[in-house]
Amino acid sequence: MDETPGFRPLYRQVYDYLVRQIATGVWRPAEALPSEQDLAGELGVSQGTVRKALDVMAAEQLVERRQGKGTFVAEQTQERALFRFFRWAYPSGQRAIPTSMGGTVRRRPSSSDEQRKLHLRENAKVIEIGRMRLIDGKPTIVETIVVPVMLFPDIDKRVPLPNSLYSLYQSAYGINIVAVEEEVRAELVRKDDAKKLNLTVGSPLLRIDRVAIALDGSRVELRVSRCSTRDLIYAVTIR
Repeated sequence: MDETPGFRPLYRQVYDYLVRQIATGVWRPAEALPSEQDLAGELGVSQGTVRKALDVMAAEQLVERRQGKGTFVAEQTQERALFRFFRWAYPSGQRAIPTSMGGTVRRRPSSSDEQRKLHLRENAKVIEIGRMRLIDGKPTIVETIVVPVMLFPDIDKRVPLPNSLYSLYQSAYGINIVAVEEEVRAELVRKDDAKKLNLTVGSPLLRIDRVAIALDGSRVELRVSRCSTRDLIYAVTIR
């Protein structure tokens, strides 16, 4: 580790090292990290520097601190993924928990828009997943999910797919989703939306374009959600 001028602060260098260990699979989900003392000795830094790096990672939900047991790689469970990345709520503020119904899975060539958003080659193949999201048993969200074949080579053979795909990405492919970029805009209900969501053609609908970003910074999933806001709100907390 080097703290000469022009370099990142020492704790950020430790952070980068620890994140690389997780991203490359050296430490797997739910696995315990070496102790702060052992990491400090291995990296030639103080325990305080290691602790500061781990504090940042815990705040970002990359690791979990367990009292008396140590620090563990965070596991992307169904519940954790839904709570962290699904932003729909009732007007009262209570979080709305979705389920998924049915769905289609197919392989196809990527479009130019998908290539741009996922940084794919021109001839890259993708897998498209289409499904309906239910809240309180009512069809509420139509999702179209696109992932590169090169990252998820057999995901189309894993049907039925789980409610939260992010947990599957981590457990089956070693891909940890740590951030998303979203674009939100209002659109009008189309004929196919009206049939699926029981809405009137021309009424308002919320569209969310999301790119999921993995621990190594790669862009691994494009998701387009067309959402009924009849009974729900899209809630985001900014701190």
